[in-house]
Order: sequence, then C-alpha cells, then structure tokens
Amino acid sequence: MNKYIKFLISALMIAAGIYLMMNRNIGWGIVVVILSAIPIVLFFKNELILIAFWFLRKQNVAKASNWLSKIKNYETELHRSQYGYYHYLQGLVLAQDHPAKVEPLMRKALEFGLNMKHDRAMATLNIAAGALQKGRRQEAAKLLEEAKKLDSAGMMTDQIKMMKDQLKMPSMQKHMHNPNMRQRGKSF
Repeated sequence: MNKYIKFLISALMIAAGIYLMMNRNIGWGIVVVILSAIPIVLFFKNELILIAFWFLRKQNVAKASNWLSKIKNYETELHRSQYGYYHYLQGLVLAQDHPAKVEPLMRKALEFGLNMKHDRAMATLNIAAGALQKGRRQEAAKLLEEAKKLDSAGMMTDQIKMMKDQLKMPSMQKHMHNPNMRQRGKSF
C-alpha cells in the first residue's frame, strides 16, 4: 500500500508543477515535474532490478545476486509487470552455480511475461538447455527454433548453433557399454 501512496503524491506534485508553469513560474514548474516523475518511473521499473541488470551487464554476478536478494517478497514489493524480470534475473544469476534450478525460473519468467524479444529468446534458450540436459531432445529442438525466431538481432546465434550441434551428437547413455557385462551371444 505504501508504494501506491507514493504514486499518488507524485501525481499530485506533477499537477502542482503544471500549475506553477501555468502561473508563469516555468523554471520551478519544470523542476517539480521532473523530480516528481522519478518515483512514478520507479513505480513501474523497480530500482533493485535495474541495479541487478547493471551488474549483470558488467558480468558481476555476485553483486547482482546481492541486489536481487534485497527483494524479500516480490509479490508485494514489485509491480506485476516486473514479476517476469525478477524470475528471469534469478535464473541468470543461478545459471552458473545451479543449472538445474534455471529451467523452472525461466518458465515462470515467460509465464509472467518479458517485454523485450531478446529477453524472451534468452529465457527460451535456457529452457532448451535444461530440456537437452534432461534428455528431452524433441522439446529442446522446438525451443531452439522458437529462440531463433525471437533472436531478431542475432545476438545468440552462436549459442543456438552450439546447442543444435549438441542435439546432433548421440546420447551417451544409449551408447555407453559396461565392460563388466557379458556380451550377447557368447556362451560362457
């Protein structure tokens, strides 16, 4: 409820800034409007998520994880449009240390919605990697095609190509032989 009160106060301050501009105090009106617009922007774009994105761009996963951990209950602290990005960032942070936990987080991120196409492509690519790791090759192939369609900028073509090459490789589980087992057809 606290964030909604801040939103209303900011909206009233913007109205006061417009009133100042109408009464020939244009300079002060502009200052008040700009300063009151900052909390409204941060209402829809959480500052903790923005800082975590910044540290991920700098490839500092530890600091990004630290900033994300400051969000205790995402449902009360974030706007609904940010739920997907919260799960997306959690998945990216956990990708190196706990790859098995990434797939459900990316599925949640896509379920809640990601605004940018390349973010959806990255989430789909991570889900495909999880499916490939668990041996679900057909699902991984479909997800890779979807990721390729979403990657309009061509930022992930190398990763997609590498995963397609992994799909072509035979599964080690089927072709692995135990040397201690007797061979078929041989009598003892």
